[in-house]
Amino acid sequence: MNVRELREAFIKQLIPIYGIDEAQSFFYLASEKWLKKSRVQIVIDSSEEIDLQEASLFKDALERLKKEEPIQYILGEAFFYDTYFKVNKNVLIPRPETEELVRWIIQDVKSIGNYKTNILDIGTGSGCIAVTLAKKLKQASVSAMDISKEALHIAVKNAEAQEQRMHWIQKNILTTDQLPDTYQVIVSNPPYVRCMEKEQMQANVLAYEPGLALFVEDHNPLLFYQKIAELGTKHLVKGGHLYFEINEYLGSETMRLLEKIGYQDIQLRKDMYGKHRFIRATNK
Repeated sequence: MNVRELREAFIKQLIPIYGIDEAQSFFYLASEKWLKKSRVQIVIDSSEEIDLQEASLFKDALERLKKEEPIQYILGEAFFYDTYFKVNKNVLIPRPETEELVRWIIQDVKSIGNYKTNILDIGTGSGCIAVTLAKKLKQASVSAMDISKEALHIAVKNAEAQEQRMHWIQKNILTTDQLPDTYQVIVSNPPYVRCMEKEQMQANVLAYEPGLALFVEDHNPLLFYQKIAELGTKHLVKGGHLYFEINEYLGSETMRLLEKIGYQDIQLRKDMYGKHRFIRATNK
């Protein structure tokens, strides 16, 4: 089988499930990973033969995609900000909108000029937020916390791959009474999807991404925000900032919670899709 035949067979079998555009994108992502070929090279090298190992990788990917497993888990990596992060079933797949939260923090830190900022990322998962902040704010001291040993293992690998030195903390934030230090920035993208919202989610997210990192009970959807904000009053310096990624339907409720706890200058910001997705609050 040559490259052209592989491409045609791969895409043809996925079109009924994903449509032609997404089916093609999956093939090109896999080709970059396993054949080390760009879209242009796929055309130029269309008559090149595929060896048995390469054919096996595409065959396995095809069967997994037919079951709607995310392509990022199949490839073992996801693009975030300006590089690839290792991912597996123990961590959420980084989303493009989360890049906006990271960019907001970087802009704020640089505008203040305090490059030696002490930063804590709570619920780090793959480490995409923490590692990117460490990479872009080279003088900052960045710590990352997660309840999952398996998630931290992936985050450590991502930090090592990008040559970033981090501080790692394995803890359940909900049962944490004290944080290890004081910080200028605390950031979190905690679980915020209510169980009632599951029916609105894509089937592959429900089937494959870790529910521990996604879902909260309907009766108390802001429990992570409340706990982190309360700890922030003791562990953020005066004027320090708390940054959250939030449930788009709970922006007003989250703002009121932060006001009640005592935060000031609370700003709600929309993401690239026009949804209320981020909050910044200042510790008085």
